[in-house]
Amino acid sequence: MEQYIIKGGQPLVGEVEIGGAKNAALAILAAAIMTDETVKIENLPDVNDINVLLDAISGIGASVNRIDRHTVKINGKGVSDFSIEYDYIKKIRASYYLLGALLGKYKHAEVALPGGCNIGSRPIDQHLKGFRALGADVDIEYGKIIAETERLMGKHIYFDVVSVGATINVMMAAAMADGMTIMENVAKEPHVVDVANFLNSMGANIRGAGTDVIKIRGVHKLHGTEYSVIPDQIEAGTFMFAAAATKGDVTVLNVIPKHLEATVAKLVEMGCEVEEFDDAVRVVSKGDLVSTQVKTLPYPGFPTDMQPQIGVTLALSKGTSIITESIFENRFKYLDELARMGANVKVEGNSATIEGVKAFSGARVSAPDLRAGAALCIAGLATDGITIVDDIVYIQRGYERFEEKLRSIGGLIELVETEKEIQKFKLKVG
Repeated sequence: MEQYIIKGGQPLVGEVEIGGAKNAALAILAAAIMTDETVKIENLPDVNDINVLLDAISGIGASVNRIDRHTVKINGKGVSDFSIEYDYIKKIRASYYLLGALLGKYKHAEVALPGGCNIGSRPIDQHLKGFRALGADVDIEYGKIIAETERLMGKHIYFDVVSVGATINVMMAAAMADGMTIMENVAKEPHVVDVANFLNSMGANIRGAGTDVIKIRGVHKLHGTEYSVIPDQIEAGTFMFAAAATKGDVTVLNVIPKHLEATVAKLVEMGCEVEEFDDAVRVVSKGDLVSTQVKTLPYPGFPTDMQPQIGVTLALSKGTSIITESIFENRFKYLDELARMGANVKVEGNSATIEGVKAFSGARVSAPDLRAGAALCIAGLATDGITIVDDIVYIQRGYERFEEKLRSIGGLIELVETEKEIQKFKLKVG
């Protein structure tokens, strides 16, 4: 079983390059099968979730050609199977984007009910509401969502709650519906905009992505394109908080600073110096950090995917902080693990009270999900002792070469599989 072993106590210093946004790339890969022409996608992150989705796409008959680690060519002409099996879905929830893509192009899709990180219930009722509004018959049978129709018709759809997944999924289907679709109360996340831009580069007619209202005039055919995925704001934010927690000085390269505004605002409130450039952000952490209040909200609010990383950093900051988690109810599981390292935390319902401590002590902890796993690595890097993080398969789902990138800025972290390798690491770091 692979683990990370970490010897902390060193400030992280240097430059780190950010990869493509996993959440944008997953939806873009699904949308790529909506044309019979070849689509080339660049700046893909080389992470497990991407590789699983490419297997699923290949499994339904599309041609998938990996040019290199970060580039793929996809041609959906050979798609002949409209059913996505549970094996793919249980590994990555984002396989459900194939529902919108297949329904839009072929007017038929069957996708197993989704899995993914266990961070709370993520209902798909808004997806189904959107598909039904466009004229599809949608049923759930034998653990599968089955959606089909003879033709999709543009409609006015108002989402009951803001949902990134539903916004993207229904937008894909509506791109090939007859007439105009108006979607209101939609998600405004950068990856929603990226998917809309990608579809437009294939000939779709989508306006308003990034605002509350998206208008889509359906087209009958999409064509091939070349497209580069936006940088990953969550990977960037993770390294920014790693710099803060370790009293470091890190510049994250290949980012869009506008996407990081909520993260930057909190780092400044906590006492970090933040310098923004055209496509980079530098975070310098000197002296004591101070407490703050955090509430996770849909974009442009503070992202739920950054909550564990700020939680770890606040646990080392002076004073009392309160985090309110308004998106996912199971997102505080990492705090139990952090308490094993000496954090002073108390969870009540959807809020956590964190009393800052001077330092953590090394411990053996387990990653409960993707972002929590990365946050526990930050905790390990911020303490003098040795920390072992188990269940790192979660981290590998969403971060490319995580340990290598941390090592490049001075982190003492290695991927190990055996007790012998653990002992070897301990001897090496003294």
